[in-house]
Amino acid sequence: MLEMRKQGKRILNYILLIVVIIISLEILLVVLTRDLSEKEISGTEEEQKTFVSLENSTFVSIKLPAVNSEGKGVSTILNVEAKKGRGRTLVDIDNLLFWADTQHSIRMARLVAGNFTGINVDNYDLIYNIKANASLIGGPSAGAAITIATIFALQGKEPRKDVMITGTINHDGSIGPVLGILEKAKASKEVGASLFLVPLLQSRDVVYETKKHCGRFGSMEICQQETIPKKIDVSEETGIEVIEVGNIEEALEYFEHL
Repeated sequence: MLEMRKQGKRILNYILLIVVIIISLEILLVVLTRDLSEKEISGTEEEQKTFVSLENSTFVSIKLPAVNSEGKGVSTILNVEAKKGRGRTLVDIDNLLFWADTQHSIRMARLVAGNFTGINVDNYDLIYNIKANASLIGGPSAGAAITIATIFALQGKEPRKDVMITGTINHDGSIGPVLGILEKAKASKEVGASLFLVPLLQSRDVVYETKKHCGRFGSMEICQQETIPKKIDVSEETGIEVIEVGNIEEALEYFEHL
């Protein structure tokens, strides 16, 4: 009888062990499946951040060069969605300084995009999104890029991914000058762009070097810091091809797929 009880306990322990193993395998399977699902979703979202065109909606994403609050060139993502609607303009922008200037750039981009494409923008809702990890000095200098993205969204077309642009946008589609060309060119190069579009006469820039100069005046030596201007070629300095464009029509030619 005692031997039968021991044998029964062993069988029960084996059964419990098998149950524990089965439960552990099921939990592991669930975890692995969830992780795979999350990766698939993440990949899908990443693809959607580039370009999605449906029957009544187009989502366009381009890289946007900027200068952060510390004076360093950085790159962020500009998303524009155009979908059938009532002519509303919706904006979601984080960490961007000069908000009023950015609003003006978006209004001007909407106007120029409508005039250029011949599309009645009052029949579309335009949704703009810019997100950055640092505070960006934005506003007017993003005007040309916002206009480019809006045009492609309205036309349901995908822009080239290796082209970036900086410049203000005027009501007639001309592109105005901006600051921080050298810093933006470096940022564009760092994120893989092969072509950087700038306003007319801004493919060359001026940087200032500070040097200490000392001179003798009688028996005294006087030293002071001097600021010396230096003209540079932005393309040679940064290693990215830089092309000047005067208006949106010229800029669009470089964003078009060949």
